Amino acid sequence: MLKLNLRGLAVTTALYCLAGGALAAAPTVQVLDQNWTFRLSPEDAGAHPEAAGWLKATVPGTAQTDLMALKKLPDPYLADNEGKVQWVGLSDWQYRTEVTVSAETLARGHVEMVFEGLDTFAEVRVNGTPILNADNMFRTWRADVKALLKPGVNVVEVDLKSPLKKMKPLVADMPYVMPGAYDSLWGDEPLGRNSSTYVRKAGYQYGWDWGPRLVAIGIWKPVKIEAWDDARVADFHVAQVHLDDQVAAVNAVVDIQSSAVTPASVRVDITAPDGTTQTTTQDISLYSGNNPVSLPIQIKNPQRWWPAGYGKPNLYTVKATVTQGGDVIGEWVRKIGLRTTEIRREKDQWGKSFEIVVNGVPIFAKGANMIPFDMFPTRVTPAEQDRMLQSAVDANMNILRIWGGGTYQDDHVYDKADELGLMVWQDFMFGGAIIPYDRDFRESTRIEAVEQVKRLRNHPSIVLWAGNNEVQTDWENWGAGTDALKTGVSPEERDKIVIGMVRMFDQVLRGAVDQNSPGTPYWASSPSTDYDGAADQDTDGDRHYWKVWGGKPVEEYLNVTPRFMSEYGLQSFPDMATIKTFASEKDMAPESPVMRGHQKYDKGNGNKRLLLYIHNNYGEPKTFADFVYLSQLMQADGIELAATHLRAARPQTMGSMYWQLNDVWPGASWASVDYYGRWKALQFRAKRFYAPLSVSLVHKDGAMEAHVLSDLTTEKALNWRLRVRDLSGKVLSEKTGALTVAPLSSPSIGTFSDSDLLAGASAQTSQVELELLDGDAVVAKVFNYAGVSKDIAWTDPKLKTAIVAASGSYDLTVSASAAARGVWIDVGGLKADLSDNSFDMAGGDSVTVHITTNVSLAQLKKTLKVRSYFGSATPFKG
Repeated sequence: MLKLNLRGLAVTTALYCLAGGALAAAPTVQVLDQNWTFRLSPEDAGAHPEAAGWLKATVPGTAQTDLMALKKLPDPYLADNEGKVQWVGLSDWQYRTEVTVSAETLARGHVEMVFEGLDTFAEVRVNGTPILNADNMFRTWRADVKALLKPGVNVVEVDLKSPLKKMKPLVADMPYVMPGAYDSLWGDEPLGRNSSTYVRKAGYQYGWDWGPRLVAIGIWKPVKIEAWDDARVADFHVAQVHLDDQVAAVNAVVDIQSSAVTPASVRVDITAPDGTTQTTTQDISLYSGNNPVSLPIQIKNPQRWWPAGYGKPNLYTVKATVTQGGDVIGEWVRKIGLRTTEIRREKDQWGKSFEIVVNGVPIFAKGANMIPFDMFPTRVTPAEQDRMLQSAVDANMNILRIWGGGTYQDDHVYDKADELGLMVWQDFMFGGAIIPYDRDFRESTRIEAVEQVKRLRNHPSIVLWAGNNEVQTDWENWGAGTDALKTGVSPEERDKIVIGMVRMFDQVLRGAVDQNSPGTPYWASSPSTDYDGAADQDTDGDRHYWKVWGGKPVEEYLNVTPRFMSEYGLQSFPDMATIKTFASEKDMAPESPVMRGHQKYDKGNGNKRLLLYIHNNYGEPKTFADFVYLSQLMQADGIELAATHLRAARPQTMGSMYWQLNDVWPGASWASVDYYGRWKALQFRAKRFYAPLSVSLVHKDGAMEAHVLSDLTTEKALNWRLRVRDLSGKVLSEKTGALTVAPLSSPSIGTFSDSDLLAGASAQTSQVELELLDGDAVVAKVFNYAGVSKDIAWTDPKLKTAIVAASGSYDLTVSASAAARGVWIDVGGLKADLSDNSFDMAGGDSVTVHITTNVSLAQLKKTLKVRSYFGSATPFKG
């Protein structure tokens, strides 16, 4: 008996004998993932004869990735190749396969062809007859093909139209174009007349300020033939009705599609985290049409799902089995978590709160925004997805926001988030541009939203659905193109645009969530006040803060205290090992064509902005490698400053999600983990500033402000020690104290003026160290300075290293003879995970870092380098 796992569905393909001797079968699935070919559409083939003939295709896949595999297209991530591949997204493509269908399949009552994802404008034909026209990459397309298929070989053809070519004449004829999308750098669309906002396709593929323009085209999700007789199981979900410590009440709902009046039986088995199982059965009479069958079940002493850091992410396995005449016609397996979630908004002294509350506990959301894993989603592996989510949890994050300009992620991503206790803020796929208001666009999006909410509603990790990214604040605050639209159209047309946005984000998408996942909160836009007022406010709702990076110094973060910070960020370059994967030695300069090409902010001018922030606090980099190092140090310092300020402001602020966790390609960006999974300095720093028990030491207005940052759920008695050292490590002064830290709090240790703290010592030769102690054990430590790094009189710390074999791999001990700023352990291109990195040291200190790797000790010693800020920059004069 063969079982195929497809999107959570286990489909049994064996045949069964029903009562009375008639031979019938359970629904069967024939996956169409073999023998596909593709070619450039004949009308486009003249300019690229290398793609004119039929070529081997991978389904799921894209034309770009197949052409690369066939060595007919250069890798767009390398050097300046991005421009050389634009023709693929500007061309139409044809896909074709031959499918052998058995007579037994065609004898079934229903035979349907299912396309789980077509990217994006597609006509599908079976044996020459059109069966569907697609226009939305986020939807599943299903067509009855029983009358079109024949026993033996059948031909399936898919014609994919370039969204750029298809939309260009339509956009050209429009009296105005909706603003908010990024202009193409390649001249394929007129500036300011971008088509992406009119297409239900991943917006980031049209280019963003952290990724290239690679307009993917292809069959990007599985294709299959489903055959069934009188009934099939169309969906299964578990709706939570009630939850307390004594009992959870759920409804196990099986949607059965039937073509006749016929009896059936439903059995639901629920296996608890401890392995105990309870079973509920129900006999039913199906009618023709969709039959939602609901089995009410009570679970005693429920084991709740908790976010990371607050308890175990307990999961129940729920299996639904539908039978007719004692034979199985469908099985579904879901993993669910029992939990409550809400957005708590209450008036207080700071305005109106914004708290994500899980199981009645207000959670300080610690995390980042997550963009797609690659420009071509089809080549991302589950292992890569697992590594990125594990990196988030390893850095003590408890939430990720899946941003609205990309794609809804694979089931595997949400499964992994469920297992890790990683909360997900899920945007619908709108990336910032003002949307069209026509009915067809809205209806296609409604169907998309219902499909996606139904697909994902069983995941306890999804604690919030948001209507879009930055659409409301685009309309209200972005100026330029948006203001030109507001003043350039009639008041009546302007009202239609506003009403269209409100209908979509306050009604259509909210309705999709409320009706299909009623236990999950909905938020109209990010940032917003959920249409209670203007977007992007400090006193209400969530905030995207970009004045830092927009030109204001990083210290400005200390003057902004929103209720929930859902975006803020600083750029950096990835490690030199990653840079060397796309650039050669001649390219190693910030303004080289290749570096500008891999810097998408401000059309390649972002490296000047990076240097502005490096110059502010660190000076002029001496070499390109120093520039890369200092970009990461600057990013880590700045985001640490903001994140610890936000945590210290609890409960006024209840969320910190910096922009961004990951990359879609190797290049400069706001990511803390680069495209190859290498942690930047920021990710290591996040592991410390997001730790359940941490400290902050912020220099502001001539004083050090110290806080304990606790996400512990129980009270904790701790001691603290604040010391001033000179750069040799000598302790010049010391203050100590004790405090009992309440659960989920950020109590102040105190504010210490520079004059009191330094007591006559020079700020240029002093280092301030704050330690948090549990008994004699140091559980958190942070350094700070009364001046910026470039003004400190650093001396060579003469860093020394010693490596010894240890459990799992190696222990590396770094010793410093003098204060060291931003110590960085560089393992080059080796595959290795470090327990710590990007830290400061006092003179005379030693720090031991565990390195997990499969390489030999000799290879590690040969590759390893350790550096600090000393010697990386000269004072900037500008």
